[in-house]
Amino acid sequence: MAEELNPAVPDAAADAAGPDESEEPIKQRKNGLYPGVSDELAENMKSGWADTELRDLEPVPQAAETAARRAALSARFPGERLVIPAGNLKTRSNDTEYAFRASVEYAYLTGGRPDESADGVLVLEPKDEGHEATIYLLPRSDRENGEFWLDGQGELWVGRRHSLTEAERLYGIPASDVRELAGALREATGPVRVVRGYDAGIEAALTDKVTAERDEELRVFLSEARLVKDDFEVGELQKAVDSTVRGFEDVVKVLDKARATSERYIEGTFFLRARVEGNDVGYGTIAAAGPHACTLHWVRNDGPVRSGDLLLLDAGVETHTYYTADVTRTLPINGRFSEIQRKIYDAVYEAQEAGIAAVKPGAKYRDFHDAAQRVLAEKLVEWGLVEGPVQRVLELGLQRRWTLHGTGHMLGMDVHDCAAARTETYVDGVLEPGMCLTVEPGLYFQADDLTVPEEYRGIGVRIEDDILVTESGNRNLSAALPRRSDEVEQWMASVRG
Repeated sequence: MAEELNPAVPDAAADAAGPDESEEPIKQRKNGLYPGVSDELAENMKSGWADTELRDLEPVPQAAETAARRAALSARFPGERLVIPAGNLKTRSNDTEYAFRASVEYAYLTGGRPDESADGVLVLEPKDEGHEATIYLLPRSDRENGEFWLDGQGELWVGRRHSLTEAERLYGIPASDVRELAGALREATGPVRVVRGYDAGIEAALTDKVTAERDEELRVFLSEARLVKDDFEVGELQKAVDSTVRGFEDVVKVLDKARATSERYIEGTFFLRARVEGNDVGYGTIAAAGPHACTLHWVRNDGPVRSGDLLLLDAGVETHTYYTADVTRTLPINGRFSEIQRKIYDAVYEAQEAGIAAVKPGAKYRDFHDAAQRVLAEKLVEWGLVEGPVQRVLELGLQRRWTLHGTGHMLGMDVHDCAAARTETYVDGVLEPGMCLTVEPGLYFQADDLTVPEEYRGIGVRIEDDILVTESGNRNLSAALPRRSDEVEQWMASVRG
């Protein structure tokens, strides 16, 4: 990785500069001071550059959808100024940053791309009828003042940004320089709402104009708006799932290499598919072999991969538009389930089948969870692990020692999407066509659980698919990955060749 510019300074000049300048060059550059740059070099860097303006850009594919989303937002909050930041870069360590990911609210309303949205802000200004949208972005790096090659976020260091004119073509929204926005917001009058938690500078400019309660109403509305996906969103989710299926195939092909190394090989293999075909993974990959499968969010992925154990792989590719898949398969590492592994796996499969069957328009959101939990409770009673009857087990929640978690969640631009939605519209709500959710029952027998026979201990099984609610029922977006135990074995054998 290249180091930020620290021009070589002759010894005499370094001595004259003193210890502060030589020891804190990064801090000084952020203050606009660039020690060691001669006037001649600075003048030379200003000229001799070709015109790279892009004049044939097409709008982003979801431009029509983002316009419709902004219109719905405008109708909900007439006469109010609405401020939706993309967020800022976050420091990973010292002078390195995490890869940028825009807020889902900003991306949902603009289609803003990951590589150019840092510091961006969407503002909807009220007018006589509705709102007028403006997208505030960093313009191209200034070559006159040397920003493009002297600043750590200049284009020479981090790559070309779109000009404001290009951004207008891409997003179908007038674009302005974001560096002028904070001052304008301080002078603004009238009611304002802002999506909090992404841009401290923008929030500071609005301190005396906003309230937490009103801002929360904006966040909740934008979360609930994503409960029902439009056709573009469904297409992106299917794209994410299809890439994820290929990522699972990649993993099966290299299980021998994972056995020679660790769970990290599985994680890295899937990550390669996510980066080649998408923006990233949608969440930290869970590559849990053996008893690690009993830890719900095992993301250390540093354990051994042994023949005879199961591998619980929970992973999803995120598209360049931020839509993520969320799929889990529990696979026999040697390609064949043992008798006890198959018994537990088939119980989870049966529970998932019941859960998926309960996903349909008009059904209560909780129905699929209840259906899956009932099957698992029946199995636990049948196996003598808990005393029945089944209804008693369910009423007391006794099955949860081994089922642990809810059976699913909404899916979209966040892996746990629509998290700010009100309980009455989500968990206590009714399913509608266009909703997309996961169905993911599991059974987990901890390695130290003395309440179950020894042969159960250390076995964890989860099966998870991404289910779209349709007009007539549902569609399994991840149906290309086999689920039934015998089909899983056949698929693994065919993939391995």
